[in-house]
Amino acid sequence: MIHSLAMRQTVERIHRRCGLFVPEIAIILGSGLGLLREHLQEITRIPYLDLPCFPRQKVAGHQAELLIGELFGRRVLLFCGRFHVYQGLSSFESTVPVQLAAALGCREMLLTCAVGGISAEMKPGDFLLVRDHLNLSGLNPLQGFDPPLFIDLHDCYRHEFFASLKDEARRLQCILHSGVLAYMTGPSYETPAEIDALRALGASAVGMSTVPEAIMARALDLQVAALALITNLAGGSDHEQLSHQEVLACSANAADSFHCLVKTLLSKFI
Repeated sequence: MIHSLAMRQTVERIHRRCGLFVPEIAIILGSGLGLLREHLQEITRIPYLDLPCFPRQKVAGHQAELLIGELFGRRVLLFCGRFHVYQGLSSFESTVPVQLAAALGCREMLLTCAVGGISAEMKPGDFLLVRDHLNLSGLNPLQGFDPPLFIDLHDCYRHEFFASLKDEARRLQCILHSGVLAYMTGPSYETPAEIDALRALGASAVGMSTVPEAIMARALDLQVAALALITNLAGGSDHEQLSHQEVLACSANAADSFHCLVKTLLSKFI
């Protein structure tokens, strides 16, 4: 599924730029979380426009470049910008960074995202280590393959390092939760009724990304961890009007804690 002409051309182009560099882990950055790139060393920058297999869409709060280098002692692909079905892409197309990471030899994937909190105990600025997801969108990035790819997702997300991450969060004076991420396609935010339904189904938070990427990653035999930042209370639970600017502002305020949590996670994610 990843051996299209455009994908082969993309891999060849990266190999020409980076030689025999074999990445250990790929990271996709969520809205407003791009400052993590400042910690990257020995950087090779490749704009998404120079990657033949990538869509051309872009969303506010996302850069559009692939950074290749070393982050906190790990060889990484850092995808600064992700794709969403609300841009008019298919679920499969939205997972092209995951497909590229697998084609380049990555075996681990860290997905980060900004989400709306559903659980009563959550507040903006908290973090969530995803342990499972709810995909009620009717979309799946594996749709359309023949024969069908019947992927077992009972252990989709690694979260055995939750205790270590929670200790680090406590040191940073922030809060880390473990829970279920619900996937909604957007771009409109969820209604209060939809949030009530998701809460009744056991969702801890809701977002417009990450779940398709996790499904594709598991189909390509990558180990997956997902770290989310709670940037707002979903569905107007705090009686405030939701906006993308609010998401970006909260992400910027939580940047230092986010970087420290990622550093700890990378040391455990082996």
